[in-house]
Amino acid sequence: MGAVARGEVPAVSVGAGLTGMAAAHFLRASGVTRRIMERSPVVGGHAVTVEERGYRFDRTGHLLHLRDRELEALALRWMGPAHHRITRQSRVWSHGVYTGYPFQAHVHGLPPEVAYDCLMGFLERRADAPIASFEDYCFAHFGRGISEHFMLPYNERLWGVPPSELTPAWCDRFVPRPTLAQVIAGAVGHEVEPLGYNATFLYPSFGIGQLSDGLARAVGDVETGREVRRIESAPRRLHLDGEVVAYDRLVSTMPLPALVAAIDDAPPEVRAAAATLRATKLWYLDVALRGSVGRPFHWIYVPERRYPFYRVGAYSSFSPAMTPPGAASLYVELVSREEPDLARLLPEVADHLVAMGLIRRREAIVFARARCLDHAYVVYDQAREAALPVIEAFLRSRRILSTGRYGAWNYSSMGDALRMGREAAAWVTEESA
Repeated sequence: MGAVARGEVPAVSVGAGLTGMAAAHFLRASGVTRRIMERSPVVGGHAVTVEERGYRFDRTGHLLHLRDRELEALALRWMGPAHHRITRQSRVWSHGVYTGYPFQAHVHGLPPEVAYDCLMGFLERRADAPIASFEDYCFAHFGRGISEHFMLPYNERLWGVPPSELTPAWCDRFVPRPTLAQVIAGAVGHEVEPLGYNATFLYPSFGIGQLSDGLARAVGDVETGREVRRIESAPRRLHLDGEVVAYDRLVSTMPLPALVAAIDDAPPEVRAAAATLRATKLWYLDVALRGSVGRPFHWIYVPERRYPFYRVGAYSSFSPAMTPPGAASLYVELVSREEPDLARLLPEVADHLVAMGLIRRREAIVFARARCLDHAYVVYDQAREAALPVIEAFLRSRRILSTGRYGAWNYSSMGDALRMGREAAAWVTEESA
């Protein structure tokens, strides 16, 4: 049977993660007829929760940082009353000790020679030095000691590329820059005021999927299991299985390279630009525990290369409802981009968790699952800086807005995802006026 064409829809959203669903919500509020389609059988994108044997797991740490009152009020409505407002408890594990976060303001407790190296490096830094890369940024703003003991090794493990290849375009918001007074206070053990965008956060009692499910109920008509096969951008038509949808405005939250690949009439220069975009793949472990976690921290940064993971977080520290009574759970973000051999890796991970005081013995692990995010972090490199204007100009000329973390190809939070959905709805209504 051939594809069935329908009349033109004023707005179509492709992707039912937080951005796509937020766009659909605000479009409905504006009285705009729209459809929202999602390839997966479930909504939420990365903001989903799965359950196994009474343990609930998100796709690693997904925490809500909201500074916009309208969006916070909506998020609270979508989550419902079962949620927590939390003050961050995070640490850095290096040289066999825990220190406060951010590392650059909490070197007290490190071996004396390391703390001295960090403090002197900060005092001798050259903030006026030319900055072309993230490596340059670290040396200029933190000095050699802090850079070499934490900033550079940790971020290379997270991003999967040398810091010299990263631009600093993402740093101003996500990398706290303490004052000299704060660095000195942190070096001698004085209390330092919380730094960073994530000092407080909201978390749904039953996992981040609770937010996505509530938003989906508010939207009401998400079409799941609907994959866009191809897009004709000049006549503005989406091709799905068994249906062709004509649209006036298209909001896409699918990964930007995939969107370009789906557009039949994308010109060669746009395809070439999209081919240069990079993102990290993340393998991580969800770990179910019997008993409690041995430390009261929400997450821990691990910069040293001898560990196969760069961050450990505790779902059960976000909410006790994430596990059965008397139990706990962790997520362990792995450095390797290759699928792990769990039978070989898990004993090594367990031994490190014991050394970190998070579990008492290997047998505390009830079960573990290896999971993968094909797109985790968008790589901020020079190719991205050159490619995005080329791609965005073409898309806008065809009444397509690519938005959300992977649609806009950026490093952003779930609060940003909701904001981008609201902005996408405004773009549709303004362009249609």
